[in-house]
Amino acid sequence: MAMPLRAPIRVPTYTTDDLRRFPRDGQRYELLDGFLLVTPAPGTAHQVVLSRLMAVLLGYLPEGAPARVTSPGEIEIAPKLLLDPDILIWPSSYRPGTPWTAISGWWLAVEVSGRASRVYDRDFKRDAYLTLGVREAWLVDLDDRLHPSYHRSPRDLRRARLARADQRGAPIDSGYSSLRHARGSESSAPFDVRSSRKE
Repeated sequence: MAMPLRAPIRVPTYTTDDLRRFPRDGQRYELLDGFLLVTPAPGTAHQVVLSRLMAVLLGYLPEGAPARVTSPGEIEIAPKLLLDPDILIWPSSYRPGTPWTAISGWWLAVEVSGRASRVYDRDFKRDAYLTLGVREAWLVDLDDRLHPSYHRSPRDLRRARLARADQRGAPIDSGYSSLRHARGSESSAPFDVRSSRKE
């Protein structure tokens, strides 16, 4: 019996201009090499964890520090790449009002991942950030309570560290080498950014 022929699957590609014409419906639309990544609006657990992370990071990088903390951030390389990390830290040599497209030398990209965004964050965006030149990428997983940190390396990407918080209330070890250097502190105390309930 002959096998039926199947037409190749065609996945549409988009540009950053296309993306800007999408409806403002609360979902997050991003581009990676022209391919569309769509995730739903974040839930309350995501936002609680994100706000705690922002508070800690702003404590390390207050006004006048060598880098700025924004949420969300944007990394755009037209026409085929536009990523919106939950938190982006970039050099303060770029003044507020600088277009996102003019900023480079990013220190840190953070993704807080739930069920809807985990695959994109872990399997696509993390490596994209490091390949684009972001010094460090953090993935905070709301369900697995994992906080892996990844660093750029001259020999491609390497996994820097992974800490697991098995008990409720146990702190998450943070890979904040860039922040510690900026603050001039040798403190290695981790911090807890988890919400009290899962998303």
